[in-house]
Amino acid sequence: MAIEDSGIQSVKQRYGVIGNSPLLNNAVRVAMQVAPTDMSVLITGESGSGKESFSKIIHYQSVRKHGQFIAINCGSIPEGTIDSELFGHEKGSFTGAHESRKGYFEVTNGGTMFLDEIGEMPLSTQARLLRVLENGEFIKVGSSKVLKTDVRVVAATNVNLLVKVEQGKFREDLYYRLSTVPIYVPPLRERGKDAELLFRKFATDFAEKYRVKPIILTEDAKELLLKYRFPGNIRQLKNLVEQISVLSSENKEITAEILSHYIPKESNLPALYKDQHNQENISEREILYKILFDLRKDMNDLKKLVLDSTANPAQAQQILKDHAGLFEGLQEDQKPSHEPMVLNIKSSEHTDSEEDEEFQDIAHEAEDDSLSIVKKEKELIMRALNKNNNKRKYAARDLGISERTLYRKIKEYQLEE
Repeated sequence: MAIEDSGIQSVKQRYGVIGNSPLLNNAVRVAMQVAPTDMSVLITGESGSGKESFSKIIHYQSVRKHGQFIAINCGSIPEGTIDSELFGHEKGSFTGAHESRKGYFEVTNGGTMFLDEIGEMPLSTQARLLRVLENGEFIKVGSSKVLKTDVRVVAATNVNLLVKVEQGKFREDLYYRLSTVPIYVPPLRERGKDAELLFRKFATDFAEKYRVKPIILTEDAKELLLKYRFPGNIRQLKNLVEQISVLSSENKEITAEILSHYIPKESNLPALYKDQHNQENISEREILYKILFDLRKDMNDLKKLVLDSTANPAQAQQILKDHAGLFEGLQEDQKPSHEPMVLNIKSSEHTDSEEDEEFQDIAHEAEDDSLSIVKKEKELIMRALNKNNNKRKYAARDLGISERTLYRKIKEYQLEE
């Protein structure tokens, strides 16, 4: 059934969902459509994107709205007590169990349970949860009596559960049982101008609570706000607004310059390389081995081809073009060519393994090859300059390298007129 836009706006106002982006409206629409049913729902989205609001929409728009609603963070409950918390326990079932206790599934009978961070749930507890979802049955810790419950489960996660399934950390059958209807809550950076609306809402809420004048953004500050990616999403934005509201007690008009002092600087560091299958970081040693193996292969290819360059100048030009980055990397911080490049490599482990021996062999080969490559490179540059009457622009084009690189090579090899 189709949900009218007016109905979506009404629901958003009732449950404090701020924003008008298409992705957000679609998530609200799906939540409203699935609410009247008893189907399991899996809400996915980054931490701080507001997933719990959608679980409340599902509960309070359903026939269970008069029943109890309980939100549980699976990641915050220790593995040793989560079974007791969810399913209850009998007196004496474990040390410290001085009396029997009802679990959340028993207390929430007829209502809705929101299981946040479901990916952190232990495998043994996942098996118990699957039984509840399939036939509404559970057993207390320390008991053999099967109990019945009628609880609707809405789960949420900020991780890719399919990856956890492949890693054996999440049950595949539970995943498909939970994700009967998936709802994707977009992060703040995918919601366009919603960040501006949320900023205004949080500023107004703070001003009303503490009876002060709300802060406002100038146009350039709005542009800066919308450019920031907000890795912490709505939670981070709210903290930002409250921080500015407190520290800007005198000046309530926030310019881009003022806002820039509060917005964290985004890191420009490169992301760590991850293997596509196991998602584990490759060690620094393995990366270094790979670089050196590639370097040796390039050295061997260049040595073979460059030595024949006298007979085939066109081929030599293509070699320089294809390997310009290699030449640039090898010679960037080196002295003039009369001092050969030496790779000073030390193994990170003091072993006598074949791998370490091959590692050292690569270093020696690179050292031996460096002189011949430098000599041939210098000859090719001189030939290109002579051909083009020392016009560096055309010489660089013939060599297939940039003018900047050619200028540096000329200075390095002392080839100035």
